[in-house]
Order: sequence, then structure tokens, then C-alpha cells
Amino acid sequence: MSAETSAPDGKGKVSRVIRVGTRKSQLARIQTDSVAEKLKDLYPDLQLEIVGMTTTGDINLDTALSKIGEKSLFTKELETALERNEVDLVVHSLKDLPTTLPPGFTIGAVLMRENPHDAVVLHPKNRGKTLESLPENSVIGTSSLRRAAQLKKRFPNLSFKDIRGNLNTRLKKLDEKEDYAGIILAAAGLRRMGWEDRISQILGPEDCMYAVGQGALAVEVRAKDVDILEMVSVLHDRDTVLRCIAERAFLRELEGGCSVPVAVHTEVKEAQLYLTGAVYSLDGSDSLKETMQTSITAADTTPEDAVEPVQRAGVTAGKISGEAQANAEKLGVNLAKLLLSKGAKEILMVARQQNDAR
Repeated sequence: MSAETSAPDGKGKVSRVIRVGTRKSQLARIQTDSVAEKLKDLYPDLQLEIVGMTTTGDINLDTALSKIGEKSLFTKELETALERNEVDLVVHSLKDLPTTLPPGFTIGAVLMRENPHDAVVLHPKNRGKTLESLPENSVIGTSSLRRAAQLKKRFPNLSFKDIRGNLNTRLKKLDEKEDYAGIILAAAGLRRMGWEDRISQILGPEDCMYAVGQGALAVEVRAKDVDILEMVSVLHDRDTVLRCIAERAFLRELEGGCSVPVAVHTEVKEAQLYLTGAVYSLDGSDSLKETMQTSITAADTTPEDAVEPVQRAGVTAGKISGEAQANAEKLGVNLAKLLLSKGAKEILMVARQQNDAR
């Protein structure tokens, strides 16, 4: 049985069962179900079928993410299903999506961002402590070069060790063994799982800036599916879209990824978008960090003056001001160029070589 569903603005109709692709992990399903519920609230007659898949990143749990060398670790299989018309849209954690998407694909929605910062989860025996108060040489688990580089510099008295697996697996490794004094995880994932009580400390930008797109959910679609694109576009959150376009443009210009430590921090204040970006050596001893800003005051598009939307850093957001999006993208590019002019390329090249040699 199919359903014909009109968009809230009366434009665009979807008249079939919509198949939604997702990873099979508990967190991925919670995230996908939350997006599905939002769509159902907006389109009560909509019929959705959730299709769970296993990705390369879910299978290869013994190798550090930075060593696998595949930019689409958690997205490739999902995008293949999208390409083969096996699913109609895919829900991702935006930070998993490469900054350059395969031809014919676009990010049709970026939802309101959850807390993008990293969180410290300590072993039960360390309850009440923080990274500052842990004993000398305490071992902290993280699979992220970005986190390790920043925290090695900030807390040289601590040791850092790779830890892989989904949230459930990593928490189990932490709790059931004495290998780790604590682990670093995205606060957003812990909150979505309902595990806020496990958070010992939220790391502010002075301790650890976050990954590009962290905390935001993205809906990837085929660019040619105008009806699907129109349907999901109502999920866009303006500030999140502009922040993430700037972040993704920054990373794309740097040509960064999982194999190099790149971090960002964005804020929207008084119609100004602020972007702080940084690159690090693997041990954090060498780094470059700068902040730039741009105006995002331009009014959003109305149906009367709508034009063919332009992809910005892989995002299609036709109802959000094209000028504001262009400014956000330019901000990311300009900040990356500033860092590159100051030696970022050399820092990242050495980091990549050191990581390959580990």
C-alpha cells in the first residue's frame, strides 16, 4: 500500500512507501527513528520502511579508524543502496559523511544540532573525577586522532590508547576491564542513547574542539528525486545548516579526514557566523588555530523568488538564503586557506605520514 503525501507548503508529492537506509547499530537506529518520527509528524499519511545495513566501519573493529584509510567507512554501503534504488533516503551522523559526496547525491536535510562537544566517560572507580584530577599516566581510550592530539597537548600527564566499537561496546570495554581510566565519546550520541548520567565532563573548545558536523544528523538523497528532496527539506535547521556548510567547506579545502587531526568550533551570534578551525600534529605539539567570521543576515528564500538550489559543501537547502549559504561556504574556504598559508599543509602531511607508519 502506498501513500500520496503533500509537503507542508503544498509543493511536491510523494506517492509510494519511502525506504529509509540506516546502519544497524542501536544509536543509528535511534537517530533514524527520530528522523522518521519527525517526517511522520509533518506528513501523517507517509509510509516509511526502515532498512538496516552493516558498513565497513561496523565490521572492521580491530583496526583504528585512522588506519583503515577509507573516507566513507560508515556510509559507502548505504550510498550503494541509494544508488541502486534499494532505499530512497539515508540517515547519517553528518560527521561520518565525506565532504565530497558521490555524483548524483546531496544532503537534503541537516537537522537541529545536538550538543556537538566531546564528553569524558570515566570508569566507575573514577566517579567524581575529571581529566585534570586523574592520576598520572591514566589511560584514556579514543579512536580519534583529533581528540588524542588536542588532549595530549592539554593533558600531557595522561596516556591515550585506541578503542573501537559502537557506543555499547566501548562502554562495556570501559566498565568490565581495568584497561582504561576513561574514554572520550561524542556527547550527542550519549544523550540520544539516554546515557547522560554517564557523562563525567563535557569538554569545551579550550580543551577539545569537535569534529566537522559532529552532533548533527543528515538525510542524504538522490539529487534527481525532487519530490523526496522537497519532502525532507522541511527538516533543515537554518543555523545548523550554515554552521555545517562552513565546517565542511573548511575540511574539504584542507583535504582532511579521519587520518589527520582537524577540529572546529562554530557559533552564531547576532547574525554573525564564527568559525574557529585548527590542525594538529599527532602528539599535539605542533598546531595552527585561527578564527574568522561572516554575516548571515540575508533573508531566507520565499516560494515566489525561489531559484534552482545550489549545493554548498554537499548540502542542498533551497529555502535558506543562498547568500547566507555562500557566505558560510566562503568562510570555511577562506579560513582553510589562511591556515594553509601559515603551514597547515606541512603539519597535516607529517601527521598523515606518522599515522601511516604507526
